[in-house]
Amino acid sequence: MFKKNILTGLLVLIPIVLTLWVLITLTQFLDQVLLLLPYEFQPDTLFGGAVPGYGVIVTLIVVFLTGVIANNFFGKKIIFVYEYVLNKVPVISSIYKGIKQVSDTLLSNSGQAFSKAVLIEFPHAGTYTFAFITGIPNDQIAKHLKGKYVNVYVPTTPNPTSGYTLIVPTKKIIEIDLSVDQVLKYVISMGVSTSDKEFIKNNKKKRK
Repeated sequence: MFKKNILTGLLVLIPIVLTLWVLITLTQFLDQVLLLLPYEFQPDTLFGGAVPGYGVIVTLIVVFLTGVIANNFFGKKIIFVYEYVLNKVPVISSIYKGIKQVSDTLLSNSGQAFSKAVLIEFPHAGTYTFAFITGIPNDQIAKHLKGKYVNVYVPTTPNPTSGYTLIVPTKKIIEIDLSVDQVLKYVISMGVSTSDKEFIKNNKKKRK
């Protein structure tokens, strides 16, 4: 009974403690970054002392205002100019292009990142894993391939932010009735998650 209560307590407290730790760490980091602001905008100057969460509030305001500016005609012109300049600088252009491509893929409304969850055979025939469709190969890659292919991202367990990018024949893709969120939950829990067992059971029947 003692061991059972300890384990139950850990299962309840660990997610709460880690969530709070991440939020507090992020808040402290943003508060430290804002020390680079001009003296007039420092919390000590405006409020007479440190204000927890001040960095988060200012960051949200800056992000929102940047979005407002970027969505109007003049803002788009400004973005075009600074992107043109950055793309002409040898080392910076490579870094900027890579980061921009990733952010556009993940955050753009028209992006295809994680648009659909599927099953594929991986790492060898007869074994299956979840994958997320991220798009189709571009023309330079497609010309070397025969047939239709799609790009997929295979997440690793329990950290789905690392994984593998594969180019898979469309005919090898197995359609499933699971959402991206459900698959992520399954991956993060290392297959222990019980809330989606019925979905997975139904999909197994369909494959048969």
